[in-house]
Parts: sequence; structure tokens; C-alpha cells
Amino acid sequence: MLVSLKWLRDYVDIDMDTKEFADKMTMTGTKVEKVDFYGEEIENVVVGKILEITGHPNADKLIVTKVDVGTEVIQIVTGAKNVSVGDYIPVARIGAKLPGGIKIKKGKLRGELSEGMMCSGDELGIESQYVAEYKRDGIYILDHEETFELGKDVKEVLGINDALIEFELTSNRPDCRSMVGIAREAAVTIGQKLKYPEITVKEDGEEINFDIKIENEDLCRRYAARMIKDVKIGPSPYWMQRKLIEAGVRPISNIVDITNYVMLELGQPLHAFDLNDVSTGKIVVKNAQEGEKFTTLDDVERTLNKDMLVITNGEKAVALAGVMGGLNSEIKENTTCVLLESANFKSENIRATSKKLGLRTEASARYEKGIDPNLVEDAVNRAAQLIEMLGAGTVLKGIVDEYPSKPETKKLVVNPQRINRLLGIDVPMDQFVGILESLEFKCDLQGSDKLEIEIPSFRLDMEQDADVFEEIARIYGFENIPSAQLEGNATAGVKTPKQKFMDNIKNTGVAIGLNEILTYSFVSPKGVDKIKLPENDPKRECVKLLNPLGEETSVMRTTMMPSMLEVLSTNISHKVDKVAAFECGHTFTPQAGLPVETNHLCVGMYGKEVDFFALKGSLETILDSVGFKEYEIVPETNNSTFHPGRCAKIVYNDMYIGIFGELHPDVIENYGLGQRTYLSELDLDLIFDNSNRTIIYNPLPKYPSTSRDIALIVKDEVFVKQIEDIIKANGAGLVEGYKLFDVYKGSQIEDGHKSIAYSITYRSKDKTLTDEDVAKVHDKILSELSEKLNANLRSN
Repeated sequence: MLVSLKWLRDYVDIDMDTKEFADKMTMTGTKVEKVDFYGEEIENVVVGKILEITGHPNADKLIVTKVDVGTEVIQIVTGAKNVSVGDYIPVARIGAKLPGGIKIKKGKLRGELSEGMMCSGDELGIESQYVAEYKRDGIYILDHEETFELGKDVKEVLGINDALIEFELTSNRPDCRSMVGIAREAAVTIGQKLKYPEITVKEDGEEINFDIKIENEDLCRRYAARMIKDVKIGPSPYWMQRKLIEAGVRPISNIVDITNYVMLELGQPLHAFDLNDVSTGKIVVKNAQEGEKFTTLDDVERTLNKDMLVITNGEKAVALAGVMGGLNSEIKENTTCVLLESANFKSENIRATSKKLGLRTEASARYEKGIDPNLVEDAVNRAAQLIEMLGAGTVLKGIVDEYPSKPETKKLVVNPQRINRLLGIDVPMDQFVGILESLEFKCDLQGSDKLEIEIPSFRLDMEQDADVFEEIARIYGFENIPSAQLEGNATAGVKTPKQKFMDNIKNTGVAIGLNEILTYSFVSPKGVDKIKLPENDPKRECVKLLNPLGEETSVMRTTMMPSMLEVLSTNISHKVDKVAAFECGHTFTPQAGLPVETNHLCVGMYGKEVDFFALKGSLETILDSVGFKEYEIVPETNNSTFHPGRCAKIVYNDMYIGIFGELHPDVIENYGLGQRTYLSELDLDLIFDNSNRTIIYNPLPKYPSTSRDIALIVKDEVFVKQIEDIIKANGAGLVEGYKLFDVYKGSQIEDGHKSIAYSITYRSKDKTLTDEDVAKVHDKILSELSEKLNANLRSN
């Protein structure tokens, strides 16, 4: 924010060096970005009055003038066309200095003596956009309505002997986005009293008769209006124009300039309507219609939506609330009646409207940070006061103020002793309370450990005792708080069991040849369609982002499969023949409050040597590495993402752990994969909760083992797991292990059957096994296989 030091002195006495003041403001939290000094390079430029103008005897394009500069009358030769006898103008005398290192010397122009130079706005360092039209293309003419002391330093007359301070304000201090807000901070910083502008309105004529209706009280908290008649549109006085210029605002006309002046002074945006354009005698604040067209003051037609707030006359929109007025109700040269608006709008709505339309103004920049609703009345009264004071119109009696729900005064209760302990110092209670009261907090000290604070309405940032801590620290002075060495016991940083578990998963994945990938948790909502999730699948219910970067990243993922398939698709499009990848990431399930965040493992692969069993083996290796055992692999035939008959789910104690298998051809086509692709997704949180990561070591066996091979003929629908369960259940403590080494189907095997061959290892911890010992157990296993699975030993 740009702040004129001269304007700031209207509200607080600043009697110190500018740079010292800037340093003090920075140290108390109102950071100064830079300080510029207007007129610093200008010397010996004074006010002069043109007494006589004659043509140059030797040059048609030059004129010879006599100029009174107070102490003498000098001759100046110029080519300017916009000067007349009687004009007051800036005169750079002999020896004068101007911005850019220009120094004025005595000389002759085409034989005629010239004892100085008349100055343009540009030569005085005044930017052209802040110079009236008739002054731009020539000499800067001082206002005709005023008389000036001849010979007076022009820097004082034009107000360009000033320092301009640029403050870098944080978003949590919207109260500082005004001259009074900065002055309030300055007063506390340098120990002075703040001088608020005295607001008294001189009213005349009849009572205001106007209706205001707020239809959406959530978006418009307060709306006030005053009426001005007998309006005389013209330029505002130079002192006001100069203050606007230094704040970066272009002067337009007296009424518009006054609304901008009050916005800069108090921080409350105002708007002035031509009352004849409002015409209905009422203002209605409501939401726009979806697709409604509205032309703003910058002569651009904009398309509104139903979430945007508009100011209407009950029949048509006349302003876009909090952002910009309408072209259909602007102040014109022939305006005679004005309606002054002062309102408070919801910051989030103004921010969304401004961003959606790509339209950011001084008003919207303030509204979107938040404004004290109590400023509404002061601001409209201040504007009315200035209008009357400058003779720009007559203020009608009364004010219309619609304020449906006045907020309660915010209060905080803090422990001063605790704040002192956190600061590491002992601020005396009278100074502690004094700091807060200087910031306009009302304090009620109830013992040394309890302070009740009433927060002023303009401090929207005060929410908790940490905010009070900050106020005490910055005003007391960070430089006054002694530095101290850190104290405490050093502890070793170690990973949690869950972190170690995740590391083990990743390390095992890499060790078996998988590549780890990382993808975004923000995904496209179309992903669930591409993997063919049923319409009633809960994974279609996603957490939607309020402010997404785009459609492709607009929801939080409920499954990691689409992300993995996008990676595989990208690799195929880049002619990568084989990929085996995994990702440990999060999925998000919506619920009341915060969504549920779950850790998942997704493995995807394709290539000539890859099949269903390659994926199954990878998953079994990973699960074994983290001690997750005793799970079941169950065929899954009802999952639309996977190929029917080539899919299985992992189940533990009736809990669904995950799924894996070959993708459905339609899903393969949706991602342009063009070949068989295998995919899995497991719930790592359930695996972590049910895994046994305790490693038990056994001594090396003392007694030898023996093995038996069996080849069984079983029906095709029999699973190897059923065979293995029977082997384990009937091992009588002697089965040390078993291994599937052959699966065969062919001409020697009856149709609908297959041959399954196992090698079973037997060992006892207590003795060397005899053939009889082994045969007893082995025969029992074969008997159970025959009885329960109708399995017969293969004879050929």
C-alpha cells in the first residue's frame, strides 16, 4: 500500500526522520518495502505569473514572455502553445535542477535572451496520467481558481516535497489497508495519539426517502445509503487530487474522487450512483441470474452466474457488488442527484466473483480481505461531509441503513503470565495492559493470571491467545526480547512402526524388480468410468476440490488404479516393451468432516514374460516380507475392471484386503494399452494391522529329512489351495514343507481334469524318521485328498 507521509501526518504527529520512522514501523510488524522522496531532485523552481506574451522576431514557432517570479520580472523564450497572460506556471530559474540531472543555464534562443524555463508536468516528475488533459501537452498550468504567492517554491505549492512509503501488508491485517489503519499502527509505534477525522454532516432539505432490501443476508451483511441533490460535477481540489495521485489513484471528478478518497482514508469502498438511473426509489441486493449479462464501468459486457451478488434497482442490475459499478448508472457531467452507497459484503464471495470475471479493483482488493461492518456508516457520512464541504452538492437529511444481523463483540480470555513465560521476559502488568489499550483493545485484568479482552471490530485477525502474544511481542519490541540458547534434551529421531512397515514394502518391491512411481492424489473424475466401476460403486463418491487446477485434477482419488494405468499407458505410447511398477499412496473416502485417508499399494505390469502368476508371485513376496500370512486367495468373477476368470481377491478373516488379476479388454482399450495388462490394489492399513512382524528363529534340524512326490488327477475346478490345506491339516507335525512343481493337461489326462504334482518334505524334531513313520502320514494325506477332493494318484 502506498502512503503519503504528508497525508499520514493529518492523523498522527510524526516528528522524526522518515527512514527512522520506516524502520520503527517495520520492527512493529508493518513492514516498509521502500521509501521514495518526491521532489528530492528539484531545486530553485518557483511559482511565476505570465505578464506579457509577444512573438519571437526570428522564429514563428517561439514566443517571448515576461514572467513575474516575485523578486523580479524575467524573460523566458518558449515554444509552448497552451500558455496565456495571467497564467501561474512553474518556473525553473537560472541554476535550477530538475529530475534526470537537468540543470538550467542562462542562454539565448534564436537571438533572444531566455532567463529560465517554464516546466511541464513531466519535467517536474508528475506522471502524465495524473495530469489534466489541458496541462499534458505543454506547460503545467496551476489552477486558475486559486492565486499563488509568486516566487514560492513550487514543491510546496504542488505538494511534491513529500515522502511516499510503500507498506507490504499481510493478508491477515485488512484494517491496515487505509490511511487511518496505518496511522493507528504509527501512533502505537511512536507513542503518539491517533487523531481520527472529525465526521459531522451538514444536512439540508427534505428527509431521505429511499428503500433498501437485502435478499441474501449471508453475502451482504450491511447496506447504507445517503442522498445528495443539487450536485455540481467538476474537478476536485488540487490537494485531494494530489493525495489520490500519490496513492496510485487517477483523479476523475469531485464525486468519484471523494468516494476514492474516503476508501483510501478509512478503508471502506464506496460507490456513487446517478439517482436518475436508479429511478425506482429502491435498492435490492440479491444474487444474479445464471447467465445474466451486465456491462461494468469499464464498458465490458460480463456474463454473471447465480453465485455472484448484484446491486439492483428492483428491475435491473446497476452494480456488481463489491467489484465495480455499472455503466448504466455511472456519474456523468450532467448528474444532479447522487445516491451514495456504503456496504459490507462477504469476503469469500467477492474474491470468487473477482477471480471468475478476471476483474480486480481497489474495492474488491479490500472486500476480499475482509472489512469491519462498523465502517459502513462512518464512511458514507464522511463522503457526505466532504461533498458538502467542497460545495459539490447538498446532503439530504437522514441515512438509510439496513443492518440485519449485528455481530456480537468478540472477546478473548488470556493468561498474561503464560504469555510472559513464552516471551521469555516479564512485561509488567500495567505495560502489558497499556500495550493492548493503545491498540484500542478494552482490557479487564482479573488477577495476574486472567485478562479479559474485548476485541475492536476492525481487528478481524484476532482469534486466540497466540494473536495476543504476537501483539505484545511486536509492540514491546522484538529487539528488547533477549536472545537465549535453546534448552532441552536431545532425542534420537526414529521411524514409527508404520513408517518402517512402508519402507519394507517399498524396499521389497524394488528388490523383486518393480519400479516405484509417484502420482498425484488429485485426479480426473472420468477415471472411475475408464476402469468400468459400476454406477452404484461407493468409489464413485469422490471428495471434490473447491478450487481445482482443472478438470483433470478436480477430485481426490478413491482408487489408485486409474493413476497406475495412466503411467502404463504413457510407457506403451513411448514404446517401452515391459513395465513392472508399484506405488504406495493414499486414497480418500468422503465422510462428514474430514475425509478418510487410507494407505494403498498398487502394482501394475505388462510385457511378454508377464502373466497372472507373475503378479501373484510379486504380491506374495511383498506380503511375506512384512509378515502378513494366513490370508486366502479367492477367485473373483464379479469385478467389471478385470477379465472374468482371471481375477482373484485376497481375504483375511473375512476382511477384504485387495484384488489382482488381468484387466478387462474394455479397460485395456480405454487406456490404449493394446496388450494383456495385470493390475492389483491392496489396503496397506489392514495389512499393517494384521501382520505379524515378529521373526522367530529355530535351531538347525538335528535329524535328516525325507521327501515324497505325488501326482494327483483332480477336476479342473479344484484349486491348489484346497490341496495344500489338506496337506497342512494332516501333516501330524511331520510335514516340513511342500512345493508345487507341475501342472499338466493333455491327451493322457481325462477331459475336465488336470494333473497336479507336489513334492512333500517330512522331518521330525525328535528322531530320524523311518519309512513306516512317513508312510503312515503320507497315506493319511492321500486318503483325505481322495475323500474330500476325489483326487487319485496319476498312474502314467
